[in-house]
Amino acid sequence: MPLHKKGDKRLLRAWASYDWANSVYFLVISSAIFPLYYGYICADETYLVVFGMSFKNTALISYVTALAFMFIAIWSPILSGIADYMGNKKRFMQFYCYLGSAACVGLYWFDIDNLHWGLLFYFLALVGAWSSLVFYNSYLPDIAYPEQHNKISARGFALGYIGSVLL
Repeated sequence: MPLHKKGDKRLLRAWASYDWANSVYFLVISSAIFPLYYGYICADETYLVVFGMSFKNTALISYVTALAFMFIAIWSPILSGIADYMGNKKRFMQFYCYLGSAACVGLYWFDIDNLHWGLLFYFLALVGAWSSLVFYNSYLPDIAYPEQHNKISARGFALGYIGSVLL
């Protein structure tokens, strides 16, 4: 028997709170602070050599981001099928949340001497964060009635912005 019934206000509040919490990642790592930090770390190098290939310093982070999103675009439909049909979305959501979190911890050691590791952790953080959202979004039909979907989804979205502003 589930701990909370579908439509329970506490359950819906908890679902929306995840959006509040994960929005900090999207502000700090993927959009505002990490790209600036990357630019600062790589400013003295015009070209960077990673895995034997030379890249312009300003383009490398864009290539890694694009590669991560191409991977996510291919992987997300598979994850969506897992979320809908395998019945263990909580474990998958936890795995990807932990993957993204561990990758963010790995960014602590990011510097010009460990560029390849920093970019790998950045890639894994993107994959972890966006993949966890597949499972997060798949919970909405399980926790809310159809007439509640728009309101609850908007609440989560709004809490995400509030969380970003508070940071």
